[in-house]
Amino acid sequence: MDGIFVGGGGAAYGAAQNILLRLGNRHGLIAGATGTGKTVTLQILAEGFSAAGVPVFLSDVKGDLAGLSLPGDPQAKTHASFTERATKIGLTDYAYRSFPVTFWDIFGQQGHPVRTTLAEMGPLLLARLLDLSEAQEGILNIAFRIADEEGWPLLDLPDLRSLLVWLGENRKALELRYGAISTASVGAIQRRLLVLEGEGGASFFGEPALALSDLMLTDAEGRGRISILAADRLMTAPRLYATFLLWLLSELFETLPEVGDPEKPCLVLFFDEAHLLFEDAPKALVDKVEQVARLIRSKGVGVYFVTQNPDDVPGDILGQLGNRVQHALRAFTAQDRRALKQAAETYRDNPAFDIEAAIREVGTGEAVTSFLEPKGAPGVAERTLIRPPSSRLGAIDVGSRAVLVAGSPLAGKYDTAIDRESAHEILTARAATAAAEAERHEAAEQDAPPADREYRAGRRYTGTRVEQSTAKPVSRRSGSRSDSTAEAFAKSFARQVGTQAGRAVVRGIMGGLFRGK
Repeated sequence: MDGIFVGGGGAAYGAAQNILLRLGNRHGLIAGATGTGKTVTLQILAEGFSAAGVPVFLSDVKGDLAGLSLPGDPQAKTHASFTERATKIGLTDYAYRSFPVTFWDIFGQQGHPVRTTLAEMGPLLLARLLDLSEAQEGILNIAFRIADEEGWPLLDLPDLRSLLVWLGENRKALELRYGAISTASVGAIQRRLLVLEGEGGASFFGEPALALSDLMLTDAEGRGRISILAADRLMTAPRLYATFLLWLLSELFETLPEVGDPEKPCLVLFFDEAHLLFEDAPKALVDKVEQVARLIRSKGVGVYFVTQNPDDVPGDILGQLGNRVQHALRAFTAQDRRALKQAAETYRDNPAFDIEAAIREVGTGEAVTSFLEPKGAPGVAERTLIRPPSSRLGAIDVGSRAVLVAGSPLAGKYDTAIDRESAHEILTARAATAAAEAERHEAAEQDAPPADREYRAGRRYTGTRVEQSTAKPVSRRSGSRSDSTAEAFAKSFARQVGTQAGRAVVRGIMGGLFRGK
């Protein structure tokens, strides 16, 4: 199998259109207005890659891609039109069949839970997720740096909350090394974390974290498994959705080895509602995505963006999308007309028809397509009748989904969350030990004879009177560059516990930590 048949044929259409498998990692675009057939095109491309042994990952925004797991229904209203279209475009071996599917869900309700750790997410993407200012992002970077230096694992949201409390309480001891730490900024980050938790982010961070190899499985027949992320609920938290997809792309880029130009991709990703990846994204993040999109194809990964308008994708990234399916665009406003004209200009001209007019006129299930030729050059634009899917259109019932999840090769691997010792537990235990030591110190001071208490206060007892000690105090540096962050905190903490004010600080630290648990 050298390529994936997409469609074509018929008197009003051009030659058969295929995506060459060895060029499937050159990325692609599926665009068009709502209701023009983008979802069905995504479905038939997923079927084609799976049949060729290529694993697929896609996000199911509307809940109607789960039908990939079941064969098409001969009793459905679409049956007659599908068979007629198959005959018209020369699809002689058209038949209904299902495909191997693995369901995923960040919230763990419609599939296997998807998790990652805060450490794997990193401060850049997390700052994007929390919509932090530059100053707040700087404090987040300090927190991650300290956690790395001290060996405090950052796995879930309680870990980061506890670390931020610790950071705020000890900012004075840390400022010379890391710069100013504003308590107002720390508080703002804490509030953003509460919002993220309310949106369901708490279930996304933790262990066991998703192993990327589980997205690259094949079944016993050699077909690539199609991983479907339930994104209907996730779309209510668009920033979480976009950040997850960007994290996945970055992790694949950093983890997979270089394979050059393979005979077929090792994985293909379909990012639906792609505009969410770039809306309000800082330039540094867009530059990072552009870099990854340019280089990840050498890892054997193809990325296909699905969106309403090609303008939704930044120009530098759009220029790297070699395989294109353009469904109809509607020109209701002047801005729509400009977008339509610009979309037409990105295709290689075909003297047989006007591309701009074709994009405006094609009906549901039709498209203007352009796929890379064997030497990698863009193909001439063609009007194409998209082939009908072999799997079922639309959503599946809850019972069928539950059976498929239970029978998945990954059943049980991610279902139960693991809460091992990490930054939250370490800092909580350390604060508890410090509080107990402070209580022992206070009790010993209250039980000691008056002379001992005054001596410890810096005076000398002579037997008949108390004199001011003339001994010079031992000189100690308040901090050292060689001190670890934990040592600096311990020294500062020790100086505080001898006074009533110090004990109040200890109780404040403890209260903040245990309230964050």
